[in-house]
Parts: sequence; structure tokens; C-alpha cells
Amino acid sequence: MITQLFSFITHLDSHLIDASSTYGAAVYGILFLIIFCETGLVIFPFLPGDSLLFVAGAVTAMGESHAHGLRLPDLWLVLSMAAFLGNAINFQIGRFIGPRVFHWEKSRWFNPHHIVTAHAFYEKHGGKTVVISRFIPLLRTFAPFVAGVGDMTHRHFYLFNAIGAVMWVSSLLLAGYYFGNIPFIKGHLTLVILAIVAITLLPIIWAGLKARLHIKNKV
Repeated sequence: MITQLFSFITHLDSHLIDASSTYGAAVYGILFLIIFCETGLVIFPFLPGDSLLFVAGAVTAMGESHAHGLRLPDLWLVLSMAAFLGNAINFQIGRFIGPRVFHWEKSRWFNPHHIVTAHAFYEKHGGKTVVISRFIPLLRTFAPFVAGVGDMTHRHFYLFNAIGAVMWVSSLLLAGYYFGNIPFIKGHLTLVILAIVAITLLPIIWAGLKARLHIKNKV
């Protein structure tokens, strides 16, 4: 399964071109579903959101002259809505689950104090956290859920959810649209996709290394 997922991610362009040719406008629904699941369901953090947006932009620029080709304004609208609604659902799931799970007084992992702490954090830093986490794999899947568990204010969350969704989709979609068909990038698209994955994972790797160093220093 891991091998198949790796093959799918590194050949996104050919898969997307084939899907566009085979399914026509229905491919918008497929892309919507992938982005929605990655941002909306905590069990799908491994879906390739960043690279998919970049490749979708490149394929759109390549195929706009064809009847079956994707259209940039339509794709931008569909994927922005998918990103916004995914986070919104994730947030609501967190709000629903949080009070029902974090109520055992003697539990180490489900202590009610964790909700109070999360709420205080998201009221103070939640806006930038919701926006920045959009650009970091894994975090963009879990951040809205934790914001819901922490009972972040609705208006506060939805405002920054919209800002983050538009910034994330626009930046990567347009980057693919304008740069994805440059001969060098097009000829090394697999390496570009892997580079996008690596770059977006750097903050998580750096945070993990800092945490380990901190623990070692304390010991």
C-alpha cells in the first residue's frame, strides 16, 4: 500500500491527465473529495494535498485548450471550498467529541484541564495557527480538530479558516499553473513533488529534533 501511495504521489500529473480525459468535469469532484478528506477527516493526514494542488495547476495550464481540460477559476473555487469545508467539518467534530471525551478526572490523556489549556491557546494564537498549519502536512489535518476540542470561538475560527484555505489553494495552484510547465520543472516533476513534500515536512522534523534535544538537555 505504501509503494502504491508513493507511486501515485510521484506520478500525480499522469494520473490527473488520465482522469481528466476519462471523467471530464467529474474530475473536479474527485479533487474536491481528496482535499476535503485530507483537511476534514483526521484519519487521512497522508493524502498529498500540497503536491496535488501544484500538479493540478500545472495540468490545468497544459490542458486548457482541450475540451476536457480543467479550468483554473473553476478549479480554484472547487478546491478552496473543499479546503474550507474540510476544516469546518473537522472543527465541528472536535467540538462534538471534546466535551464527551475530556471528562474523566483521573485520566492522564483525557484530563478536562487539557480543554482549558487548548481553549486559552487557540483564543490567543488560534488565528495564525489555523492559517500557518495549512502549509504543514499532518498539522493541517489535526489543527482544526484541536481547535474544536479547545472550543475556539466560531467567528474567530471561520474567519481564519477562510483566509487559510484561500492562501493555501491559491499559492500552490498558481505556482503549478505558472511554473509547472517550465521545461526543466516539467522534466523533473517527480523530484519537484518530492521536494514539495520534503519542504513542507521540515517544520515538523525541526520541531521533533528540538524536542529531543530539549529532553536530552534536561536529562
